[in-house]
Amino acid sequence: MSGSEIPMALVLERAGELSLRPFEIDEELGPNDVRIVIHTVGICGSDVHYYQHGRIGPFVVEEPMVLGHEASGVVAEVGSRVQHLGVGDRVCMEPGIPDPESRAARLGMYNLDPKVRFWATPPVHGCLRPSVVHPAAYTFKVPDNVSFAEGAMVEPLAVGLHAANKAGLRAGDLAVVIGAGPIGIVTALSAIAAGASRVIISDVQQEKLDLAETLGPITAVNVAEVSLAEEVNRLSDAWGADAVFEASGNERAAASVFDYLRPGGCVVYIGMPAGPIPYDVIGASVKEARVEHVFRYANVYPQALSLLGSGRIDVKPLITDRFTFAESVEAFDYAVGMPASSVKVQISLQ
Repeated sequence: MSGSEIPMALVLERAGELSLRPFEIDEELGPNDVRIVIHTVGICGSDVHYYQHGRIGPFVVEEPMVLGHEASGVVAEVGSRVQHLGVGDRVCMEPGIPDPESRAARLGMYNLDPKVRFWATPPVHGCLRPSVVHPAAYTFKVPDNVSFAEGAMVEPLAVGLHAANKAGLRAGDLAVVIGAGPIGIVTALSAIAAGASRVIISDVQQEKLDLAETLGPITAVNVAEVSLAEEVNRLSDAWGADAVFEASGNERAAASVFDYLRPGGCVVYIGMPAGPIPYDVIGASVKEARVEHVFRYANVYPQALSLLGSGRIDVKPLITDRFTFAESVEAFDYAVGMPASSVKVQISLQ
């Protein structure tokens, strides 16, 4: 095969070096697979972190790797055993592929399978390339009234929905979300969809807080100027929030979650701090707090697509910046120094 016939891909050569170049990935279509022409890919914070540092914890980029894991596209070919998808279907894909025989997968916790293969996590190549082969079981039709751009937002939205499900929210609950980045905002939207009557969201970037307040019954708190604890007390008659979601990854914020919680409430840790955090055992104990953790998601893509299709959740305002495939390197450089007014950067391949 000549170099001109090899499809282009966005390749992370090493920390700090990206190339849009021909890159061959040999993928055969199995009987339970589909081949998908990629349309839109979102840039995640993990993609940016790999670009800047070449590693996240134990996952180290040791050879060139294609980036991208938030994607939508069109089915171009189906395997012989695939029944629920056909050529021409508009789809989005779960980027994590577990071993279906693993104990975690058999228990329904396939996101916790130690051998899961996740796009753009070394050494697994991502989806910033013209087409991918993917298991049909982790490929989902996008409703007709949902755009490709929204379809590529299902992946981050799934994190927020998984967190809201873990919290067990009920109608009328008050929730706190710490961090107004993409994951924090989709968590706030998920909490509202789950029944929360109000969400208090905190951050230090006023532009993101201003956007969040336009999306529903959300009260934004700039913690550089206002006490989050005082605002929670004001809106809860000093009782506390029913659920607190830590979505910032900030060590100080992660250590303070029990300050905002009501007795018997639930804390959900979503963000991943760079290092250990102090855990307030007494603060948790005196409230008999329930503590949950989120690692990616499981079994929520259909829920996310139903909520998007019904209009119960609208992610369009979060898609603030778009680049073409030819501008992929520029898109990542923009994401590295992204202004506070930006939330989600996407790359369109079509």
